[in-house]
Amino acid sequence: MYRSHNCGELNASHINQEVTLAGWVQKTRNKGFLIWTDLRDRYGVTQLIFDEARTQKDVFELAETLGREFVIQVKGTVIERESKNPNMATGDIEILVKKLTILNAAQVPPFTIEDETDGGEDIRMKYRYLDIRRNPVKNSLLFRHKVAMEVRNYLSAQGFIEVETPVLIKSTPEGARDFIVPSRMNEGQFYALPQSPQTFKQLLMVGGMDKYFQIVKCFRDEDLRADRQPEFTQIDCEMAFVEQEDIMQAFEGLASHLLKELKGVETGAFPRMTYDEAMEKYGNDKPDIRFGMEFGELNEVAQHKDFGVFNNSELVVGIAVPGGAAYTRKEIDALIDWVKRPQVGASGMVYVKCEEGGTYKSSVDKFYDQEDLKKWAEITGANAGDLILVLSGDAFKTRTRLSALRMELATRLGLRKPDEFAPLWVVDFPLLEWDEESERFHAMHHPFTSPKPEDIPLLETDPGKVRANAYDLVLNGNEIGGGSIRIHDKDVQALMFKHLGFTDEEAKAQFGFLMDAFQYGAPPHGGLAFGFDRLVAILGGQETIRDFIAFPKNNSGRDVMIDAPSVINNVQLEELHIKLK
Repeated sequence: MYRSHNCGELNASHINQEVTLAGWVQKTRNKGFLIWTDLRDRYGVTQLIFDEARTQKDVFELAETLGREFVIQVKGTVIERESKNPNMATGDIEILVKKLTILNAAQVPPFTIEDETDGGEDIRMKYRYLDIRRNPVKNSLLFRHKVAMEVRNYLSAQGFIEVETPVLIKSTPEGARDFIVPSRMNEGQFYALPQSPQTFKQLLMVGGMDKYFQIVKCFRDEDLRADRQPEFTQIDCEMAFVEQEDIMQAFEGLASHLLKELKGVETGAFPRMTYDEAMEKYGNDKPDIRFGMEFGELNEVAQHKDFGVFNNSELVVGIAVPGGAAYTRKEIDALIDWVKRPQVGASGMVYVKCEEGGTYKSSVDKFYDQEDLKKWAEITGANAGDLILVLSGDAFKTRTRLSALRMELATRLGLRKPDEFAPLWVVDFPLLEWDEESERFHAMHHPFTSPKPEDIPLLETDPGKVRANAYDLVLNGNEIGGGSIRIHDKDVQALMFKHLGFTDEEAKAQFGFLMDAFQYGAPPHGGLAFGFDRLVAILGGQETIRDFIAFPKNNSGRDVMIDAPSVINNVQLEELHIKLK
């Protein structure tokens, strides 16, 4: 056998035992007559010692040739270290090597395989198999496995069953572009990779599988960012004979279980907030409630003066920055420049310093007196020593811009602590949102989301006011899960398609299989999908998901390690009946 023990398990209780280890050479220190080598595998590091006085000459000479990342096997005796290392799990012992076998020599790696590496992201992505040997990436993948096992065990104990659904499916409009797969056997026709198993899990409910889940790969051909990949993983769940409250209770239980088991965090009932309240208080529908800085709407106290910028705005809104009155003018100007960036898009920003003596100094002192500014402080919750920052303009855009500023300031102030967890349900989303470009309504979630029963009449008279029977689970400012009660009535689904601009023919062509299934006794049903990659990253204390994915793509959607996507040859194209322009 290649090893009797792994490199992380030996300790003082094994002293004088004969052992066999195998792994990679982390580093070697040659003192002339003594050679120490750190041997690493997935489980840890064990120090080897080659002693010219006690080690056979051929073994010692072979040890002198070892380089970083050589794959070796050693046999030897566990002995007590003279100089113990309390920072290593195996720091009390070392292996006096009697036999050394080089299983595979290695070139010098393009970056150091250490926790703190000298390799930039591009080079580490190209040699991802080497990056995985580093503790930060290795531990992230081990943590991902642990989360997956907790999910599977918890849901299985709650009566859910995991069912696999197809990967080659029909292209349907779900908000993002599909990845398309040509069919060789069906000339001129294409499969699509699923953006989610949405229709299949609904069909499973029709089939009587009343508690389904799947840890499943999904695919969306869309622009990427730090927390988005073209292929990603969901914890996809669906339940039959349930209302919204049943689903929220079920998956609040899962989230609470994960927080307790993985992070030691006990949570009470998750707070709930309507979509409208989230937008008014925080400017987005996934607010981070680990800290305050809630919005204060200032229209009533800031308009009707002589300041035209505010008077001509749909919304005037501000936040209080804790301790911000100490900012210098240069620091405040830098914040103004930050909100003026194209990514944020504000044209300017007003500030008010709340002085310790109860007075106020602002960039609009010419238009507002101390009593006016005191009202601003009361509405934004600003105290002495704080700074009030105010934006104005179109209501939606202004809230979005102030939300971006709020998050940036919280990051700078250290308020977004990765070891604090603040879950939140956001409910009562709009069912539809108007798209200016196409001049029609689009489903805010997807076309199978049920409207609130009491709002169904509004579909004909005021579609924009219809609320969805939908809910998102937010954790630390990230949407980690979202779902809805589904439409299970064929007539209501047809009405929904109508308001989304589908003709009867288009609805039949795209979703006829689902409409047909509804004719055969579809139960009331609903579900929720967790973004698994994002959930794991947040639980792991990180903002981005790449290190929790074994082989991620870069921001251009490329796998630089295997050089994909790539050109295919003409023979393959001819077999697929495809001709490139």
